[in-house]
Amino acid sequence: MSSALPNTPLQIPPLRIGPLEVDPPILQAPMAGFTNYAFRQVVRDYGGAGLQATEMVNARGFVWMDQQRAEHPDRLWGVRDEPRPLAVQIWDNNPETLAKVGERLAHEYHVSVVDINFGCPVKQVTERAHSGSYLLRHPERMGEIIERVVAACAPTPVTAKIRLGCTRDQCNAIDVAQVVEGAGAAALTVHGRTAEDFFKGAADWRQISAIKPHLSRIPLIGNGDLDSAEKVVAAFRQYDVDGVMIARASLGRPWLFQQAAAAIRGEPIPPEPTLEQQRDCVLAHYRLVVSRFGPRKGTQLMRKFACCYAQGMPGARAFRSHVAKVCTPDEFYEVVRLYFPT
Repeated sequence: MSSALPNTPLQIPPLRIGPLEVDPPILQAPMAGFTNYAFRQVVRDYGGAGLQATEMVNARGFVWMDQQRAEHPDRLWGVRDEPRPLAVQIWDNNPETLAKVGERLAHEYHVSVVDINFGCPVKQVTERAHSGSYLLRHPERMGEIIERVVAACAPTPVTAKIRLGCTRDQCNAIDVAQVVEGAGAAALTVHGRTAEDFFKGAADWRQISAIKPHLSRIPLIGNGDLDSAEKVVAAFRQYDVDGVMIARASLGRPWLFQQAAAAIRGEPIPPEPTLEQQRDCVLAHYRLVVSRFGPRKGTQLMRKFACCYAQGMPGARAFRSHVAKVCTPDEFYEVVRLYFPT
């Protein structure tokens, strides 16, 4: 990637989510199984993400753990104490349950934003739990949920994340966006695919942008296929959005937020880290995971993260094959030493 000055500064104002100012207006997406405290800390060390988010939290599971006086989910690891701003994303289809959990997050955990997931397309969430993107079929239910959560969390802002619709023939994002705004949400994030698409094909940023004229009060955040600083700049230049959200591309490149932030300021884009610097990043990430889960479980959990870091590196396929089998810290360090030589 070139480190030359990519453009003049875009003069993008900070993103306002209720009383919260998000600057730069580049958000880290919540991703189940990945955006835990360790990943967030690695991103934070590089900088560039104006707002970070946890993995999505099952509200019903949170309530059950409360009733059992059990430790709260690992998905809330670090949330009480880590730097702000920080968003926690929750999901369910019951307004009372979501309001109860949102209230705890806002007033006990003191999170910066409570985000409600209306976009997850996974069958376990949609078909079994009638949550996530399933609720796009029922905007009135979404409105009821948002109203209850907003009232419970005040003055902490509540946001919503959606897709364009359930299927390509049912792209009702404009109608849903108006419901979201009318119910009192402070911002809306739209992923440019339908639930039917999962992650196939290209995100449709034109359809995301088409929502903006139908919102009168809240900002619109676009999400989908942002895998380079140049694409972030293009999204702001070409589409009517107030902010952008980076998701899957950052899993193996947590420095992408730093690069994107520099690009929208018109500064030289920091180059891709050297293999040695990438190795140090992987090991820092690994140590954080092990500090929470212990050597054996931490090593097993780190396999999927390590595989993400392999994108674009020499010998990526062999590295993934080897690291996917490690069980102990010694094995992990040996594989990293072999494929990330100093």
